[in-house]
Amino acid sequence: MKSPILSKVNTFFIHVSDLERSVEWYCNLLGQVYDLSSVKRPVYNLQVNQQVGITLDAGPANRSKRLGGLDYPLFNFHTNDIDEAYDYIKQLNYDINSEIIRFDDLSFFTVRDPDGNVIMVCTG
Repeated sequence: MKSPILSKVNTFFIHVSDLERSVEWYCNLLGQVYDLSSVKRPVYNLQVNQQVGITLDAGPANRSKRLGGLDYPLFNFHTNDIDEAYDYIKQLNYDINSEIIRFDDLSFFTVRDPDGNVIMVCTG
C-alpha cells in the first residue's frame, strides 16, 4: 500500500515557556533580526532558508507547558566552522552543554536553550 505521508520533514516545533525570551535567544543564536513587539503567542516562526521550518511554540496563553528539556539533541544547526561557532556561543554567554567533539568527518558541541533543550551545532 502506498503511503500518503511523504518522506519529508516539514517543521520542527521547539516547545518553550517564554516565547519572547526564546525568540530573542534563537534569533541571536542564528544572527536574525527580530522585533519583540511583533511576537504574538502562541508561536513564532524562525527564518530559515531550507525546506524545513522551525517554529517556537509557547502554546495558548491560558495553558502552561511541562518542559524539562531532554539530555540529548533532537536536531542540529549546521556550521562550516565549528571553532568560530563555539566562540560565538561563548560570546553570547549561552549555556554550553558540551565541549567540541571532533571526528574525522564531523565535529559538534551542544548548548542549552532557556528551557533546557539541548541544541547541537554540527559540521558535516
